[in-house]
Amino acid sequence: MRKVLIALAACAALGAHADTAPAPMGGWLDDELGAVEMPEGGDGEPDAEDLPEDDSDLPPWANERIEPLHENVSRWVETTSRRIDGFFGTTDALSIENDSYLRISQGWRWKEGESFQQDIGARFRLDLPTTEERLRLVIESEPEETQGTLAEQDNQLVDDRISGVESLRIGLNRLGRRDKSEQWNTQVGAGIRVRLPLDPYARVITQRLWTLNDGPWQLESDNRLSWFNKDGYSARTRWDIGRPVDENRHLRFITNVQWREVVDTLEFSEAVELNRRIDRRRAIRYSAVALGESGSNPRIEDTYLQTRYRRDLHRGILFLDVAPALHFPREADREPRWALDLRLEMYFRREFDRVRM
Repeated sequence: MRKVLIALAACAALGAHADTAPAPMGGWLDDELGAVEMPEGGDGEPDAEDLPEDDSDLPPWANERIEPLHENVSRWVETTSRRIDGFFGTTDALSIENDSYLRISQGWRWKEGESFQQDIGARFRLDLPTTEERLRLVIESEPEETQGTLAEQDNQLVDDRISGVESLRIGLNRLGRRDKSEQWNTQVGAGIRVRLPLDPYARVITQRLWTLNDGPWQLESDNRLSWFNKDGYSARTRWDIGRPVDENRHLRFITNVQWREVVDTLEFSEAVELNRRIDRRRAIRYSAVALGESGSNPRIEDTYLQTRYRRDLHRGILFLDVAPALHFPREADREPRWALDLRLEMYFRREFDRVRM
């Protein structure tokens, strides 16, 4: 009980710190604080003089080293995608806005009763917006369907762990043209995982967004059916209902259900989240999560409380996550276990609109 009280006190302390500088901001994150949201329009990367003087926490010497590195890598990402895009598509590839990016992350975790962990991850996406039939070339690391159970995915230090060339996925996606707020939008994709023997895959994704009774509540559904030659079939559905509490806070209830042929077990997770945007550089999330499995004999494998604080360290390209949590795992007879995650992420994208928190 004492640990529970300490956890709540820690969450309250972070929340009190968050309330010291409230400022309204538009837009809310989809799957995680600070996910890159690529806009449909925009004037490209903001000029340095357009950014506030306090837009970075880094000392001048660090800024002098990071800016050239970011510019060179971002130029390489954009140039590579436009060359491939021009090959498959039209000459518009030289001028149209491009959504390709590279994300590198480093994570550290301390968990009570376990050894200290650290890991590095990367995600690279090439975007081909001008090809016929809305084809998009995708080159990225291990897809969600092959990253284990929901509990294993939840326990990952980084979203895209680097595990060699064999983890890469290369494929083509055909994007749907429908507005998911009006009707179901469907995406179809196929390709290979780069390993020997080659591992072909196919995937169908459907998405829908409803506004309930013309009110503040919105319900979003994301469903995917996949087949990998090595791992077989998998199916996953995600239902997310939420509403703004005020101009700075957003409440969400999220349900995930997953089945994978390789383990033949139905898994599920339930989460309640309160997201708060503190200002243009800071956001915080309070969440309560339950993870379980087995449809015939449901059981909860883990429940936990977590506070996740995210800060833009440098001009919308470098981010820090701090996430203390208190777990009650079934394997430990529901005895509370503390955990602390730290993560640094850096985004490379030349035509860059600020990463939306």
